[in-house]
Amino acid sequence: MKRLIFASLLTLMGPLVFVGPAGANDNHVATLKNVAGNIDIARKDGTLDAVSGMTVFVSDRIISSAGASAGIVFKDGTLLTVGPSTDIQVRDYAFEPKQAKYDFFVYLAKGAAIYSSGMIGKLSPESVRVGTPTATIGVRGTRFIIEAD
Repeated sequence: MKRLIFASLLTLMGPLVFVGPAGANDNHVATLKNVAGNIDIARKDGTLDAVSGMTVFVSDRIISSAGASAGIVFKDGTLLTVGPSTDIQVRDYAFEPKQAKYDFFVYLAKGAAIYSSGMIGKLSPESVRVGTPTATIGVRGTRFIIEAD
């Protein structure tokens, strides 16, 4: 009898795994890796304490405190390493190779980050941009450091 109840619950609840909030509208663009120290993710609906494995969305701001760092791995393989006392926002992102649609734009308000190019930088280097309070940079290289005061 217990097996029958368990099987019935599994049958009824199983589909919810695929239609839950994450599965229904999961349009994340990146994942946080190697979070060390205090890092916040500021979203439209509030601020979250960042942890490794957390997803990043367009318009998210990643704000690190002194001594903190994290890696942001984008869907195309681009790696953005955020240093201490940094405020960086994902302003735009698109990686749709079948439609030849590419866009990568981050804004570094302050701090430092290291950029390592992924597929967008290789397939469409003109689509990679980094903004700072004093300039917007078009990227043509594969790896560089960005700093803003």
